[in-house]
Amino acid sequence: MIAKWWKAAGIRAVRTVAQTAIGIIGASVVLSDVNWVTVASASVLAGVLSLLTSVAGLPEIKEDK
Repeated sequence: MIAKWWKAAGIRAVRTVAQTAIGIIGASVVLSDVNWVTVASASVLAGVLSLLTSVAGLPEIKEDK
């Protein structure tokens, strides 16, 4: 059960990181204006927050009763 949770939470976190990075990069006018430190730090923070939010429960994981 724990392995399933980590897999599902990890997938969500990776998606969240990618979405955050795309959003921040997309906000720049040109690629040379991208602040890569901001992209990295915001994306990592989003991934950590995603994992912490997943502690509350994941609908993908059905509890066996």
